Amino acid sequence: MPSPISRTTLRTKAFTVGAVAALAAALFPAGAAAATAAPFGYAPVGPASVYGTQWASSSPWGGYVATGSGFTSITGSWTEPSVTCTSSNNLFAPWVGIDGYGSQTVEQTGAQVSCASGSPVYSAWYEMYPASPVYLSKPVAAGDSFTGSVTATGGSNYLITLTDNTQGWTYSTTKRLNAEDVSAEAIIESPSQSYPKFTATKFTGITVNGNVFSSYNPIPLSSGGYSPTALNGGSFSLVP
Repeated sequence: MPSPISRTTLRTKAFTVGAVAALAAALFPAGAAAATAAPFGYAPVGPASVYGTQWASSSPWGGYVATGSGFTSITGSWTEPSVTCTSSNNLFAPWVGIDGYGSQTVEQTGAQVSCASGSPVYSAWYEMYPASPVYLSKPVAAGDSFTGSVTATGGSNYLITLTDNTQGWTYSTTKRLNAEDVSAEAIIESPSQSYPKFTATKFTGITVNGNVFSSYNPIPLSSGGYSPTALNGGSFSLVP
């Protein structure tokens, strides 16, 4: 894992294909759907003003990030898009979480698609970065509707819940992490820095601390050629 860096230095990913494969082999069992790239959670270290307009137009994350302090919960839904693989290195996930923008931890949950096999393979996960992601043995398919939430429950504990509304399953776990609660976000991310092609990823019903997402004036971020549409309360899409 990379060592901590200052708030004015962008965290970069210097994994070569060989290094990625070696890391994957060490972290995940053979056949695991997600054993193809560096973990999620390589967070941008804000504020965005450090990087100017270039940061806003091309960041490691795409979506919206609310910044400040005292973020104790986020809930949001999204539809996992059908994708076209353009490379075996394609990997991306929509997710919701707390922290990561201006801090060294991320508490997050989402559903990814990997093209390592040459065809899209979908899987669900959560992560308490900088720990490695944990992948769930649950069915996931293109077009599934997900609802994810991360809630600070006190004593450095976080309740993570992910529901596949289409497949009809819910997973919940409580994990401990000494985090700062300084941001809340709805994001797409590609740890391999290689997005597959898709027409849109739509987030809906996003609330932070029980309030509509737009009330926090979150920062829009674009990533890998995908940009967020205007935020409408708690809804937006990421489109090419």
